Amino acid sequence: MGNKKTTAFSGAVLAAAMLALTACGGGDGATGEVAAPPADPKEVSGEIKVLTQRTDLIQNGTLRRYAAEFNKVYPKVRVDFDGITDYEGEVKIRMNTNGYGDVLFIPGAVAKNDYPKFFAPLGTTAELSKYRFADKTEVDGKVYGIAQFGTANGFVYNKKLWKRAGVTAWPKTPEEFLAGLKAVGEKTGATPYYTNFKDGWPLVQWTSNLGSVGCDAQASNALAGPVSPWKAGSELRTADGLLYDIVKQGLSEKDPTTTNWETSKALLGEGKIATMMLGSWAVTQMQDAAKRAGGEASDIGFMPFPVQKDGRHCAALVSDYQQAVSIHSRNKPAARAWIDWFTEKSGFAEKEGVVSAVKSAPMPATLKEFVDNDVSFFDRSEAKTAAVNDIDEAAEIGLNKQDYRQKLIDLARGAAKGSPEDFFADLDKRWDEAAKTAGS
Repeated sequence: MGNKKTTAFSGAVLAAAMLALTACGGGDGATGEVAAPPADPKEVSGEIKVLTQRTDLIQNGTLRRYAAEFNKVYPKVRVDFDGITDYEGEVKIRMNTNGYGDVLFIPGAVAKNDYPKFFAPLGTTAELSKYRFADKTEVDGKVYGIAQFGTANGFVYNKKLWKRAGVTAWPKTPEEFLAGLKAVGEKTGATPYYTNFKDGWPLVQWTSNLGSVGCDAQASNALAGPVSPWKAGSELRTADGLLYDIVKQGLSEKDPTTTNWETSKALLGEGKIATMMLGSWAVTQMQDAAKRAGGEASDIGFMPFPVQKDGRHCAALVSDYQQAVSIHSRNKPAARAWIDWFTEKSGFAEKEGVVSAVKSAPMPATLKEFVDNDVSFFDRSEAKTAAVNDIDEAAEIGLNKQDYRQKLIDLARGAAKGSPEDFFADLDKRWDEAAKTAGS
């Protein structure tokens, strides 16, 4: 996996992380001291340690350059970075102690209701209303994390291939999308769609379409109950049904067991494959691949999921990792200063081509086509993430794991027996039974 992928994809991973943080010491939670924004930058001092999974940004000096810019505003604060490759696994272990840095991304292993045991509150929901996705870390009216950034979901595609196939307008229905893929295959010889089956994690990106399919900001929250999420006409059935049809109609790679993520970027850039379901974070990577192949960044486009409401496509914006301050930090003002500066002033989101957590910030260049084509953006609420996670875990489905979609693809390509109707009915049965148990 590429490092940039790791950070951008983490938001989807965290949306339904199934780990349980056991035997955890946590904080004493006695003070409840708010890590409030400091009033005077020149009065803030001390040393802070920032945990990150972006080891690449440490190795190439990028984070150190950000720290140097930060020090122009906060000259008395020293920022040290601790890069962790296995972020989820390592930080979960560290959180058995009091030493897990001053600033860190909230691991998926920490149950939402346990946030006050480990992290300092950053303020009330109202006080942090200028940030997107604040509800994801809200516990009893207090917010414990600020999103590093957000991302939209859609199809990264090679515009030259689709144009050669005669498709210049975004498909408005799944049927139009399938017809477009078929035209690409027939008229260009390229592989119309690439599943990235073997690496697996790109299949989870299909879950990120929740909300975009039905233009519903509450789509994720609506799963918190015995609601048969894969019933006919539902968001997940529409998305997973499209994936099934792509493979069933022979519009994806011939042997999905041999796919490779890093190779796929080059193949898309070179025009050997046409389309992949990914977050908007991936656009810059594909544009770089196109340029390395002798093409132009403009060869790569990003299209929304092929449905419309009231004549417009929709794009749900979902959060990446949430930045938090350790309850044990001895320099909470400095830690909060780093989070606010990095979120609002660093330019990180703009450079990475992702959506800023600051609501008033403009959309990134990677989503220019969405803006120009009047796509309807909205923040997908994740207020009931904990309840949805519990059901998903009990049902042993894994909305944010690749396994069930790999089984769906095996079914579609004839490597497993059964019908899609039975497959989705089984998912519904398991989900509903788990939801009833969880609610009892």
